[in-house]
Amino acid sequence: MNTEIKNVVRTDRPDIQQGQVVCLLGPSGIGKTQLFRIMAGLSNPTSGSVLLGPEGKPVARGEVGVVFQNYPLFRHRTVLRNLMIAARKAGMKKREAKDRSAELLQRFNLAERANYYPAQLSGGQRQRVAIAQQIICSRHFLLMDEPYSGLDLLMKETVSELILQVATMHEFNTIIVTTHNIPDSITIADTIWVMGLERDPATNKFVPGARIRQEIDLINRGLAWQPNIKALPQFRDTVLEIEQLFRELK
Repeated sequence: MNTEIKNVVRTDRPDIQQGQVVCLLGPSGIGKTQLFRIMAGLSNPTSGSVLLGPEGKPVARGEVGVVFQNYPLFRHRTVLRNLMIAARKAGMKKREAKDRSAELLQRFNLAERANYYPAQLSGGQRQRVAIAQQIICSRHFLLMDEPYSGLDLLMKETVSELILQVATMHEFNTIIVTTHNIPDSITIADTIWVMGLERDPATNKFVPGARIRQEIDLINRGLAWQPNIKALPQFRDTVLEIEQLFRELK
């Protein structure tokens, strides 16, 4: 894979502490999962590097929170213990780990489920636990792989609210979501990276190696953080624009 991406920067929003939500968007099979693994430090790039924070530290496994589609949790541990294990792994002492875990359970409306086991939770509750777990591990960086997969409309709205909640917890929080769903990506993001292939000008054939072909600033388009976003004419215009890009990029 030969993928170029730009730095993720803090987003300014008047009167609200706001991190950044970036959607890595592209057709199925374009290489989003591979790039996801590289950004998470789970796979090594063949060239280039992934750097974290203002100090430009190379990413390493475990430094970026990763929420996969299946929300892997310790089945034989309670919700609270799942979070405490993550906190202890992050270097917290027992008392601090318990307090931080309890704080996140309260924030994500899971305090009453603290002593439940993962099998006793709904899919949405397991997702919230998985996100809280990764926030403890990584502080400000969170990667989410297809968070809307298999969800109905109401659950999608709940997930969107949760992503916005995580983004506003700290101004340096950065959430990168990989998806192939265009409307969902516009609904939650302030920036979209459209991933695709390039054509050789001489042969018109695709060149191996996906790239970030276009960056779409949803803030400038008046689409970021809008509660009624799907009713806005620019929402539909942006959907149609990206659909056309998909046809051109693969």
